[in-house]
Amino acid sequence: MILTSLIDNKRLNHRSDLAIERGLSIHASTMGKSILFDAGSSRAFCDNAALLNVDIKEVDVAIISHRHHDHCNGITHFLEENLKAQVYLRECEDTHYFFKTWGFKSDVGLNKQLLSKASNRLTFINKMTEILPNIFIITDLSHQHAQPKGNQYLFTDAGDGCKPDTFDHELLLVIKEEDGLIVFTGCAHNGVLNMIDTALNHFPNTRIKAVVGGFHLVGLPLFNSMGATKKQIEDVGTLMLDLPVDKFYTGHCTGMKAYNILKGVLGERLEYFPTGRSVNI
Repeated sequence: MILTSLIDNKRLNHRSDLAIERGLSIHASTMGKSILFDAGSSRAFCDNAALLNVDIKEVDVAIISHRHHDHCNGITHFLEENLKAQVYLRECEDTHYFFKTWGFKSDVGLNKQLLSKASNRLTFINKMTEILPNIFIITDLSHQHAQPKGNQYLFTDAGDGCKPDTFDHELLLVIKEEDGLIVFTGCAHNGVLNMIDTALNHFPNTRIKAVVGGFHLVGLPLFNSMGATKKQIEDVGTLMLDLPVDKFYTGHCTGMKAYNILKGVLGERLEYFPTGRSVNI
């Protein structure tokens, strides 16, 4: 598999031509298929794709990890450029998503116009589904471990008042190659440990070659604060260290402070995955 980071909060130092934003979009090429995982919040990932020799028109399938704008609103631009791929996302009731703290409230949800304008291109998932051979979307996520504390600022409103987001709109993407799994976490609002547990539960005794995506260890993104104490993040890293995972590639909502703490625990098994980087797994 060749993975390319199309959009992240940071970029490779020598690629000042690439746009960045607080968002996530990853392209995967494997088993003769072209796969888009998340689409950032604008058309920036499309523009970057052209500079990174990724042909958006030839993407076979797109997956949206959850309904926050920094992962899904760019899909409108994807649908304009790509005329064939289905877009998969969780089936959820009509819900609004918010970031709220200190009296400040901001809509962080999916552009609702997308749901009506492109309904024929969207496929809603509410159970584990093999969308292409050996490419799986999993919705029954493990709850063995606590969710990230940074979730405390995120809320939903389904017409019955503002409530803490339970992240039932989040999914897990697992691609099964001959020599192991690649697990895509999106933001891992359900917790990176729970995401990995989920993959292991569905594919026991299977090597995980890589876990890719954000781990949501950031607190307030604007201030790059941590969503947990240094000790708590080290404890997460220690548990990750014992998991049967070869490599972790992360960025976006992990946050640089938390990333550096995890790096101290995981060493070479953890790498940052900025805009413009490609890896062969």
